[in-house]
Amino acid sequence: MRHKGSHRREDLDAVLAAGFLCHLGVVVDGTPMVVPTVYGTDGDRIYLHGSVASRSLVQAPDAAVCVTVTHVDALVLARSVFEHGVNYRCAMIYGVPRLVTDPEEKLRGLRALTEQSAPGQWDYARQPSRKELAATALVALDLTEASVKTSDGPPDDGDSPDAELGLWAGILPVVTTIGAPLADPVLPAGIAPPAHVAERAGQTLG
Repeated sequence: MRHKGSHRREDLDAVLAAGFLCHLGVVVDGTPMVVPTVYGTDGDRIYLHGSVASRSLVQAPDAAVCVTVTHVDALVLARSVFEHGVNYRCAMIYGVPRLVTDPEEKLRGLRALTEQSAPGQWDYARQPSRKELAATALVALDLTEASVKTSDGPPDDGDSPDAELGLWAGILPVVTTIGAPLADPVLPAGIAPPAHVAERAGQTLG
């Protein structure tokens, strides 16, 4: 379905900016793995980190990977089950990731990861120590080879014979909303969430 595809950079940027969770596909020792992990973007690259990503990537040097980011916008309910579907936005990025070893880039990449999911948190929280940096694997993947697919709109069977069945058809929007902050149970009384956290309550992701 090529009409749903796009190679425009602005479409890719929009999909990546709307989320912070991706699925990383890689083959390790002949076995395919698809693992969820957070990501952050910075210019022409996407950063991934964590122990899972480390095992998947560091143990498979020079291995091509596929990073997928998907946003579900609605369930499409048609008159026939055959025409049911999903409205979505999806980006797929291909390439061989690079292990980040430069200390400055590593901090920049980790900041991108943090700010992607929690804007303002990097400057608020304690930043990584040398020991923590040494224990963290960070990889960078260029956005050179990527594609975007989107699907939007009502069911496709509105002008088919099934339209005479008298059945309801349409879409069910799917929305992810950030809830109110819940404090750590051991947090001392009187410590309120910072503004950049509190103000996100009720915000819609994507």
